[in-house]
Amino acid sequence: MFDTLREIFTRPAPFGVYTAPELWADEHTSEKMLEYHLNPEIDLASRKHVFIERSAEWIAATFGVNITTSIADFGCGPGLYTTALAERGARVTGIDFSSRSLRYAAKRAVEKGLQIRYVQQNYLDLETEDRFDLILLIMCDFCALSPEQRHGLVRKFTTLLNPGGAVLLDAYTLNAFALREETIRCEKNLLHGFWSRQDYYGFLNVFKYEREKVVLDKYTIVEPSRTRVIYNWLQYFSPETLTRELESGGLVVEHRLSDVAGTPFSETSQEMAIIARKP
Repeated sequence: MFDTLREIFTRPAPFGVYTAPELWADEHTSEKMLEYHLNPEIDLASRKHVFIERSAEWIAATFGVNITTSIADFGCGPGLYTTALAERGARVTGIDFSSRSLRYAAKRAVEKGLQIRYVQQNYLDLETEDRFDLILLIMCDFCALSPEQRHGLVRKFTTLLNPGGAVLLDAYTLNAFALREETIRCEKNLLHGFWSRQDYYGFLNVFKYEREKVVLDKYTIVEPSRTRVIYNWLQYFSPETLTRELESGGLVVEHRLSDVAGTPFSETSQEMAIIARKP
């Protein structure tokens, strides 16, 4: 028991463990995540649906979306953005871990008479001959990746974009980092049964790495038949560090905003959105 508790409370090296595939592949948690995506009133797996509609309208206007526009949505979930942009005429590809979310997205596309291509895959591993005018990485997904993963992904973006094509992504700022605090929680059925259909005990350890500007939400889920550990990493950025990462991968940063709906950038924003282009 002592060794188990010591492991639960151990602070790992930043981005030392990557468990995202396990989170999205689990039957129960993928079901709960889809519920969160489809709840129009909460900002959890996706943002509130009224924001997504406003965001899609801004994206379509900003990037001149029409029937010739080819868009890839990395981490598309149940297709909230892919559907909205396909309705505005774009040729859209969505890439996501979750088979459950993609089944929902594909069904919705059929119901609406939309031609949307969906790929079930870790987008870090995506290889395709297709080229795109616009790549989306929304809901601060970039922050959940290690420095090595981020560098590889930016290089992939540069390869997959047509000349003059753009990336639109968002990320958490250092203002958001300043608000995070180290905490410890232990509860029966932590997060209201999110982690399992059966009873379990959940430990949440929040670790804050000041030098790296990283936060880890480490979940240890103890069930009768197994114990799982899920590592939810988040990197926080200054405008300069995010710009440096994108430009080191071959992109040119054009605009900085507070969100992916076109709100002007503020130094007090907890998030920022970047438009970066392939030369």
